[in-house]
Amino acid sequence: MRASGYGSTRGTACISSAPSREIARQSFLRLALSGEAGLLLLAWGLSRWLQVTPFSSFRPDVAGLIWGLAATVPLLLALIWVLRSKVGSVRRLVALVLEQLGPMLAGQPLTALAALAVVAGISEEVLFRGVLQPGLARWLPAGGALLVTSLLFGLVHFASRTYAIFAALMGLYLGALLQLVGNLFPPIVSHATYDFVALVWVARRHAGHTVC
Repeated sequence: MRASGYGSTRGTACISSAPSREIARQSFLRLALSGEAGLLLLAWGLSRWLQVTPFSSFRPDVAGLIWGLAATVPLLLALIWVLRSKVGSVRRLVALVLEQLGPMLAGQPLTALAALAVVAGISEEVLFRGVLQPGLARWLPAGGALLVTSLLFGLVHFASRTYAIFAALMGLYLGALLQLVGNLFPPIVSHATYDFVALVWVARRHAGHTVC
């Protein structure tokens, strides 16, 4: 009887907390989308100060799409390594992401996760690779501008030291891709695709480990 009563109480608590969790998820999604969209305003302001045109190298063509999707493969291989790694700092990073983002992403429809990934890919790439990298290249060598932009990209993602390092390496990779192809579209495609896969994994992993 005690076990039955405990289960009933627990089930009632789960049911009653469901609406509040859904409200929290929707609030998180709106906040995240607004924050990422706000980066576009920051990019616009910095572009005027640095005297660069954010979309000057943006060419949405088939070749750019192929480059972007192909460039995503190494990023996804790196993600697989991270998820399977036995390194303590990396395992703590994965646990941190699941703890912080899992509850907010679990239950979100794929369309919402896709929208978040696309907005993040566009806004962050326009800001860092479309504005900062070419803007800094006015005063620094191309390699120096790439390095400084990547370090700034890592600092902006400083959820932990390990996360910042991985983000800086990703920024270095995407910045090098921009320099290689001379088109901002492939880094946007690669960034958005990677983010979508990572968001879906976090959402499903957390949902699979949540017992109500």
